[in-house]
Amino acid sequence: MTNRAAETPYLCAHPSTYPRSPMAGTPVNNAKPNERKLNFWERIYLPEIFRGLKYSAEKMAAPTYTFEYPDEQWYPPDSYRGRPVLVQEEGRPRCVSCGLCARSCPPLAISMQAHEVYDDIKEREPEWFEINMLRCIFCGYCEEVCPEEAIVMSKEYDLTFQHRDEAIFGLDRLLVPKEFLKDRLGYLERQKNRQFGQHWDFKRENNIHTVRNRRENRLAFAIAEAHADAREEDPAEGAVA
Repeated sequence: MTNRAAETPYLCAHPSTYPRSPMAGTPVNNAKPNERKLNFWERIYLPEIFRGLKYSAEKMAAPTYTFEYPDEQWYPPDSYRGRPVLVQEEGRPRCVSCGLCARSCPPLAISMQAHEVYDDIKEREPEWFEINMLRCIFCGYCEEVCPEEAIVMSKEYDLTFQHRDEAIFGLDRLLVPKEFLKDRLGYLERQKNRQFGQHWDFKRENNIHTVRNRRENRLAFAIAEAHADAREEDPAEGAVA
């Protein structure tokens, strides 16, 4: 029987007696021939330490440009993309439940269910609408694809939750009156209408939305409905008209 301990005595010996590699602990000078040598003060690093302390003291005495958050709140510009909200106009959502925002959302944070309405110029509006703020990446795609400017990016950026269910916002937390979103809506109008007369020419009326301009279009819809009723009652008179 072979005595393995005799063949490899270092297996049972103290680690300090292990055979060392020939390169272990061998100093190597990696300095280049043209490299500048440090003088005495540079080698002890004390001047550099005091220079760093002087720089820190100067910055501490300089005027501050930060906010004492949360006592001081930052007011974002109109182009800021905060949490998405739904525009509430005349007491009801401007949304027509087309589903484009949910289709274009990269993290699939938007879900909705539509139902038909008969007391407004639009045919549908959301029965329920939810956005998972833990999934939302604030990319603004929903705002870009919305044909009615019914969902916009607000200036709210302070979002805290105690539970995951609190991050799912429904209509009660998403609807914001149009009067509180004038800055963002004005910014979108300037951004979308700045191409008129520059790159191509077409009528500004082509960019009018059905619901966004509901007050201007109600008279036109009323006139159209009156003409339709007249044609149903008297087809000959409607044809002459």
